[in-house]
Amino acid sequence: MKAPMYSWQASLAFLLVIFPIVVFVTNVGVPGLAWPYSGFSGGLAIALVTLPAWFSGRLLKLWEAALCFVCAHGAAVLLLGGIRGHEGTAGPGYYLVLASAWLLAWRCVAILSEQRPLSRLASTALRLIIPAIFGAWILIIWEAVTRGAGIPFILLPPPSAIGARIASSLPVLGADVRQTIFKAVIFGYVVGSGTGFLVAIAADRVPFLRRGLLPIGNMVSALPIIGVAPIMVMWFGFDWQSKAAVVIIMTFFPMLVNTVAGLAASGHMERDLMRTYASGYWQTLLKLRLPAAAPFIFNALKINSTLALIGAIVAEFFGTPVVGMGFRISTEVGRMNIDMVWAEIAVAALAGSVFYGVVALVERAVTFWHPSVRGG
Repeated sequence: MKAPMYSWQASLAFLLVIFPIVVFVTNVGVPGLAWPYSGFSGGLAIALVTLPAWFSGRLLKLWEAALCFVCAHGAAVLLLGGIRGHEGTAGPGYYLVLASAWLLAWRCVAILSEQRPLSRLASTALRLIIPAIFGAWILIIWEAVTRGAGIPFILLPPPSAIGARIASSLPVLGADVRQTIFKAVIFGYVVGSGTGFLVAIAADRVPFLRRGLLPIGNMVSALPIIGVAPIMVMWFGFDWQSKAAVVIIMTFFPMLVNTVAGLAASGHMERDLMRTYASGYWQTLLKLRLPAAAPFIFNALKINSTLALIGAIVAEFFGTPVVGMGFRISTEVGRMNIDMVWAEIAVAALAGSVFYGVVALVERAVTFWHPSVRGG
């Protein structure tokens, strides 16, 4: 019979909780080993994180991943539920069990990453599950450390408090999102990226524009936003138009530079072939050079999707109506409402991720022929 192949994550998780196990079983008082290891939830958490060590290598991979998933998250739930009301009292054993549970989640993700599903649905599910587990454990560790160490709320609130603030402030957050994203960001993104694309076509057609614009573009792209934003506010007023102007400036030159580089990406053999077919400039542009430049163009669109949001939020620090994500962040910092500040940051991160994801999906649909997409 083949000997089981133990995973190092499960083995290390078991080694980390030997000390809390001994203390829990013998009921010996150890200075610094505070709650929860004298209670039922602490013992159950220890039992959960040691369970996968006994079955590591003996189960089918997916069953082992499921066991690690259940035990890791079960122990995390016990730790977070038990520390409530005892903030700041966690000792070394608390963090050892937390680290053990994290190792089990790591083992789960490692097993899932090795899978090669045959169906497209299963492959899509894996691409969603793996980053979801990874992201969940960032929040779990954040919550556990802030509560276990008793970190002051004003320095770093736990994710649960931020989530509660988001749930209780949906109307305010919705108004801020409408002002910042649906007005300044989208308008500035479309105008800046579109203008940059058209100017890149003109620069490709007229050589002196290319030689003159690209050095200026590199210089302007290095301008500090905190210097540009107040000027745009003075020029266009305090409403969303001045923020859109900042976004246009930030998104114009990345699109210009990337599109010009992409238009030069097609090979000489392909261009010579188009000339043998008596193709003119615009036929070659539409049928050869723009398709070859598509990865560069979408790269600029993805870069601009994050730059646009950052630019609009920072621009709102320098003058805005009493609404907007940047306005809310600067105002609530002054009021010491740190949970509201983090709520705005979380909503901005979510909106930026969705924006980036939509552009990436469009890229996959348009550039399905590209090797980077075919091999994904």
